[in-house]
Amino acid sequence: MSDMVVVRKEGLYCVPGDFYIDPWRPVDRAVITHAHADHARTGHGHYLATADGAGILRARLGEIRLDALRYGESITHNGVALSLHPAGHVLGSAQLRMEYRGEVWVASGDYKLEQDGTCAPFESVRCDTFITESTFGMPIYRWQPQAEIFDDINAWWRRNAGEGRTSVLFCYAFGKAQRILHGLDPSIGSIVCHGAVTPLNALYRDAGVALPPTLAVGDVDDKSILQQALVLAPPSAAGSPWMRRFGDYSDAFASGWMRLRGSRRRRGVDRGFILSDHADWPGLLSAITATGAPRIIVTHGQIPIMVRWLQQNGLDAGAFDTEYGGEEEIETDKDVPTSAESAESAESAEGQSDHA
Repeated sequence: MSDMVVVRKEGLYCVPGDFYIDPWRPVDRAVITHAHADHARTGHGHYLATADGAGILRARLGEIRLDALRYGESITHNGVALSLHPAGHVLGSAQLRMEYRGEVWVASGDYKLEQDGTCAPFESVRCDTFITESTFGMPIYRWQPQAEIFDDINAWWRRNAGEGRTSVLFCYAFGKAQRILHGLDPSIGSIVCHGAVTPLNALYRDAGVALPPTLAVGDVDDKSILQQALVLAPPSAAGSPWMRRFGDYSDAFASGWMRLRGSRRRRGVDRGFILSDHADWPGLLSAITATGAPRIIVTHGQIPIMVRWLQQNGLDAGAFDTEYGGEEEIETDKDVPTSAESAESAESAEGQSDHA
């Protein structure tokens, strides 16, 4: 039969199901793999997403017609059996399984294989065709175990606190900030969150994710508290008036791009922590192999390198031309934090980035 999923100007289109997957232009029916801005956009007539991600999706997109599925729950639409399976990327992230007339396709969205305690862990799904991301699809990208990274972050914070210096860690507000919070040692000092991060923390807590207590800058009257605090802020807060209140501080950036020496230099930060919410090169290859799919379609990231490697290893590999940026591929996210955002973001309106 002809391809189950094709590319149209609106996005990835399931032909027999008559719906789109993470479309970038308004459509009647959209299945959303997760709530990052390059995958979840406003203007669609009807949305389908995971129950775990429904709260964040509504907070980001406003009033939408949304149906939510539990992971593994199946529905049939126009003869296509649909189910959503954990992608391990951020809260509510999913892979979409589509089965039609005995053929199975899976669209991965964005994913990582290492469990982080803030979202459902990645689940391999067998299929005939696997549509995969490839944000870090080069052999140079190989991540350390996250426990080692968190040890480094805590040691950096502890050292700064001992010297009476604020630790400012730039990270993307949705997903990365909550993952870092989950791995911090709160006995070192207070944790302060920028206003773009705070409402997302609340949504994670509402979903049952354990995060340590945090403060807004406006909650801190005693400057000595800030001198031992760790501050989580989006990258666009760097150099803004919001930063002046911290006086003498050490800054760092957490991203998979910190694997490249030039990225840290361009950021101009004291430290770079290599922490990504996307699969590294071994993770991508492991995920692809586990599907058992003879055909692989790459949607975004390091496309030519990944396609060539897969072809050289006997797979039928190609690519879709999409408009996905991937949080770690673009510098800013145009999302506007919800009305629950605290006062400090008003002082730094540019600090509304959450991609990495």
